[in-house]
Amino acid sequence: MSRHALGLVLLIFVTAIWGSTFAIVKSATETLSPATLIAWRFTIAALVLLPFLFSWPRVFRRDRRRTDTPKSALFWKDGLLLGSWLIIGYATQTIGLQTTSANRAAFITGLNVVMVPLWLAITAGAPLRLRLWGAVVLALLGIGLLSWEGGALVIGDLWAFGCALSYAGYILALEKAAPRHPPLAFTAAQVIVVALFGWLWALLAGGVSLAPASTWGALIYLGLAATAVTTLLQTLGQRWVSATEAAIIYALEPVAASIFSFFLLRETVGARGFAGGALVVAAMILSQLPERGRKSPPGAVGERGLAE
Repeated sequence: MSRHALGLVLLIFVTAIWGSTFAIVKSATETLSPATLIAWRFTIAALVLLPFLFSWPRVFRRDRRRTDTPKSALFWKDGLLLGSWLIIGYATQTIGLQTTSANRAAFITGLNVVMVPLWLAITAGAPLRLRLWGAVVLALLGIGLLSWEGGALVIGDLWAFGCALSYAGYILALEKAAPRHPPLAFTAAQVIVVALFGWLWALLAGGVSLAPASTWGALIYLGLAATAVTTLLQTLGQRWVSATEAAIIYALEPVAASIFSFFLLRETVGARGFAGGALVVAAMILSQLPERGRKSPPGAVGERGLAE
């Protein structure tokens, strides 16, 4: 198998794991509060990724070109900023899954892919590309069909939309910060920040508690497989796969979420829901395709392993 083919297989596997998290998180919220779930999940992930943090000692050395700014200060400042975006994303997603279906939340959350170039175009004052307009229209039609099949919008759908917005903010912030730091060490730093925020949230929400034994399987899967392992596999896979190819693979995450939701939660998707989901996926892919002679749009791919 060529490296390119191996990279494609790895990213498809990663996308499937991300898709499975919606059903697993929804099931876990029946027993755990969102704060407790996030705190334990990211504590497990932090323990797994901690060795990568200390494998880059230069992170904690002074930058000799800028003697006034220790590298460690910038490293943790960026880690705190990115971790703040992430805790908002995970919190809104987990709260939303308490009242909306897993497959519907997955498609709404997937809109962050469309929001990134839209956000950039609006903030930069640049005209929207025709292709992006088409993606926005497809996304709105898709969400309309999903809502039509599943009944009126519920509060969980709004939380999921907030999750999409925060993920878009995270992707844009990551694009600026990531080149300054070693990727795996920086990933570990962000996970640690999210874990600390999670415990603080749990403490403010009513106190820290040990997760019931029945939830540890889900927590270990979410922390180990869906956060730590996917981060490592994505880092490897994207070395051999183009940004456009990776973006298209990642756009299939809601499809994977629907499949897992059916087998794990018995959630079904009818004709309208299927059509709506297809339109959302089409919008995600369309928004990430580069114009002729241009690079892939900013935020097309990134350390997405942190975002599920």
